[in-house]
Amino acid sequence: MIALLVILHAQLWVGRGSIPSVSAMTQQLAAQREHNEAARQANERLAAEVRDLKEGMEMVEERARFELGMLKPNEILVQISR
Repeated sequence: MIALLVILHAQLWVGRGSIPSVSAMTQQLAAQREHNEAARQANERLAAEVRDLKEGMEMVEERARFELGMLKPNEILVQISR
C-alpha cells in the first residue's frame, strides 16, 4: 500500500500529467490565446482596410461618373433625356 502511494505521489510530481507539467501547459495556453487574439485583431483591421479600399474605389468611381461626367477609356456615354 505504501509503495502504491509512493508511485502515485511520484506521478503527481514527475509524470506526464504532473502539476508542473500542467502549470507549464496552462501558461502556454494563455500565451497562445493572447497571440490568437492579437492575430484576430490584425486580421479584422486588414479585412476592414481591404473592404474600405474596394468600396472606396467604387464610391469614387461612381461619384466621378455622375457628378463630373467622367468615363473610362473606350467607354461610350449614352444619355437619355425625357
